[in-house]
Amino acid sequence: MYCILFIKQSYIHTSYGKEVIHLSWSSIKRLLKKPFVLFTIILLLKGYLAWAVTFGEVLPWKVLLTEIPFVWLLFSLVEWFASKRKLTWYMIINLLVTAIFFAVIMYYKYYGVIVTYHALEQVNQVTAVSNSVFSLLAPYYLFIFTDIILFFILSFRHTKFKQWKRHIAHKGSRRAVSVLFIFSLIVCLFNVLPNRASMNEITQAKEMGILSYEAYTIFSKDKTEQVPMADISQQSIDQLKGATVPVNPIHWQAADGKNVIIIQLESFQNFLINLKIDGQEITPNLNKLANSNFYFPNFYQQVGQGNTSDAEFMVNTSFYIPAVGAATQNYPDKQLPSLPKLLKEKGYQSATFHTNNVEFWNRRELYAALGFDKYYAQEFFEDEDVVFFGATDEVLYDKTAAKLQEMDQQPEPFYAQVISMTAHHPFTIPEDKYKMTLPERYEGTFVGDYIRAQNYADYALGLFIEDLKKNGVWDNSLIITYGDHMGLPMYSLERKDENLMQEIYGHEYSYKDMLNIPLVISGTGITSPRVLEQLGGQVDILPTIANLVGASLDSQIHFGQDLLNQSENILPERYYLPTGSFLSDKALFLPGNGYEDGTHYPLAGDEDSNATATEAEYEQAMKLLHLSDSYVNQLPDRIKK
Repeated sequence: MYCILFIKQSYIHTSYGKEVIHLSWSSIKRLLKKPFVLFTIILLLKGYLAWAVTFGEVLPWKVLLTEIPFVWLLFSLVEWFASKRKLTWYMIINLLVTAIFFAVIMYYKYYGVIVTYHALEQVNQVTAVSNSVFSLLAPYYLFIFTDIILFFILSFRHTKFKQWKRHIAHKGSRRAVSVLFIFSLIVCLFNVLPNRASMNEITQAKEMGILSYEAYTIFSKDKTEQVPMADISQQSIDQLKGATVPVNPIHWQAADGKNVIIIQLESFQNFLINLKIDGQEITPNLNKLANSNFYFPNFYQQVGQGNTSDAEFMVNTSFYIPAVGAATQNYPDKQLPSLPKLLKEKGYQSATFHTNNVEFWNRRELYAALGFDKYYAQEFFEDEDVVFFGATDEVLYDKTAAKLQEMDQQPEPFYAQVISMTAHHPFTIPEDKYKMTLPERYEGTFVGDYIRAQNYADYALGLFIEDLKKNGVWDNSLIITYGDHMGLPMYSLERKDENLMQEIYGHEYSYKDMLNIPLVISGTGITSPRVLEQLGGQVDILPTIANLVGASLDSQIHFGQDLLNQSENILPERYYLPTGSFLSDKALFLPGNGYEDGTHYPLAGDEDSNATATEAEYEQAMKLLHLSDSYVNQLPDRIKK
């Protein structure tokens, strides 16, 4: 009898449990049928993915409190105003938010910053480097589109989906929606308003939420007033930089009357100089150049969104890049003081050489603004031996060497800038360009591809040097060689690549390593084997050349300094690092909300050293950027022919 009673009780308990489970699952299904709930969950998961990639962490409560209130603002509008097309509007919002999250992920992997609407101006540039962008695409990123594809298929093929669409076609409770809208708006404002003053855009996006940050950048206006032209002088700039003009500059006119050749190496970082991997020398030709001339190992990139074209702009003007966008799109309509114009006053002819399409990054207008007499681009080099965007470095150097020989035979000296390109991201050069065998641990890695591509670039450079020496141009020229920008962004590396970089450096790969590019100054009878340790950046090349050729800069505003006559420096950075970042002689500084909560990366010695950049240097760097922006923006407009 007790057994029967026990069995009955057990049966009743079990049945009740099943009913509870059944009721709970039914409730969950009913909730998920509400588009407000379903799309909230979907976009929350996508927010987690965007945060994981961009910020390197997922704080569930943080994502919930930053991204979802903004999503609810949009959903509230749908519930207020939509009825028949309610599901369509939810799907449109889902698509737009997904596109924003995906753009943030991919842009961060390529540039290391948070994308904003300003990037729409560079859509045509992004499509041109699509192979570089897609090389950064981890397969799991595509899961962000799974629901969109599923909804699209179901909307055409599934009867229940159409029934669901009709079932939810009514407006929500205005009172409930109003309460939710006000609550979400308050949370969004609470996230945005206290963080507007932050210098660091990544910190802003993290505190505001990615979606709120994107909206903030659209509606916020730059209220910074320009410094009047009358208040911008070379003396004030030098004072901010701590530069003093020597009475008798060292190496003044050492290259007087010589040709000037600038060789800009694509994606070339300084760690490659004198690097050996398992006994193999990676860049033997550039090593020879660095070890027998003036070599600056503490030299840094200062480019922004325009990458290579920004380097061309900075080297030829000694101005900083703009706060937003590429210099080639912001400044080509200005009457720019420049190196070609400066050297023209000394009787120089000038030309620039690049195998890419001259319209890419608006270079045709840039070259006109800089005052180059001629440019030689894709049409000149033709479609011979094409890799990535144009003819290979071998073709570039071969045809350029012949043209430089012609120019050297003219009565006047020449200035030529030569832009290499084959070692471009993603560095997957054809096998017939391989000039070295990689160790097995480097095969199939991003770092391995980079090293192999730069080994080829060095090989081609060696051929160029050999040609210039044979045709007599080398001995009659001052040659400046430097990298245009980084090739291995920290935020693009996988774990195996990070391990390889640690093997190469002997320490964890850092921001200061990433930005470090080489500068080598060569010239027969001008230079000698010497390593110069002073801090320098791309903005310093123009005044350094001016000193060597004996061109006066007394009447030309410039923000760089002659590296052969200055020992202290401040290098403001933009774009690849947050606004407010700069290099001093002691450290690389990245701000938080400001200076106080910033991070210092010592430039020399122990990574744990206490070397820091000062707050005074931070303020000086910000003033230098402001002066440069103000000056260039107020230059007269260029009269176009």
